[in-house]
Amino acid sequence: MSRPFPPRNSSPASFIRVNGKIRAREVRVIGVDGKQLGVVQLNDALNLARTHGVDLVEISPNAVPPVCRLVDFGKFRYEQAKKDKESKKHQHASTVKEVQLSARIDPHDLGIKTAHAIDFLCEDMKVKVGLKFRGRENAHTEVGFEVINKFIASVAPYGHPDFQPKLVGKAINLMISPLPRNKRAKNPNHIDEESEEQNEQGENAQNHHEAKPAHHDSKPHQASHAPKPKVPVNEQPQSGGLNTPFANL
Repeated sequence: MSRPFPPRNSSPASFIRVNGKIRAREVRVIGVDGKQLGVVQLNDALNLARTHGVDLVEISPNAVPPVCRLVDFGKFRYEQAKKDKESKKHQHASTVKEVQLSARIDPHDLGIKTAHAIDFLCEDMKVKVGLKFRGRENAHTEVGFEVINKFIASVAPYGHPDFQPKLVGKAINLMISPLPRNKRAKNPNHIDEESEEQNEQGENAQNHHEAKPAHHDSKPHQASHAPKPKVPVNEQPQSGGLNTPFANL
């Protein structure tokens, strides 16, 4: 019994019809060398594929008649996967991060929100800014616009607003897109981290140098080779050709 829907984990290559799964009676065939062989019957195309030892792969099912190619199906899947991978390299994922503000936001909190937005923009993400008015704040929307304009000025070196901030209902909405990398300023948060790492490395190197003991020669100091002064010895008279200690007595 055939399934009405394809499985969820199926790859795009599973939807490609190959050999006996092709339903058209006539197909336009592209040979192994890339040249067109014209429109032939499906059975004749299958016989050509068997003769060359390859598969008959339907590459354009919506054409009339469908276009098929004589190629090894494994090689065809590899080429398709390689093309898809190359095309994805040139595509930028449009990831959107959201930042919520308020009309009475504290300056410190506004700085933290701005730092987060700068991190997102430096990672090629869009930032959606929202500012909601509550209660009596709806009577003073100009305060909210001042906060939004201050926020835009803070992130100006990293991104630009797609449109001017506008009031929709009880909130101000804004979308900020990142600037190109060659026109964008460097992320100050990463610069601070790099400087801290360099300072830590310098301190560790200095501490290691100070903790290293001075090199001392393990050999004991050798006595100087200067000759010792000779103690003069009084010449003693010889008595009978013999030296006796009692001769001077």
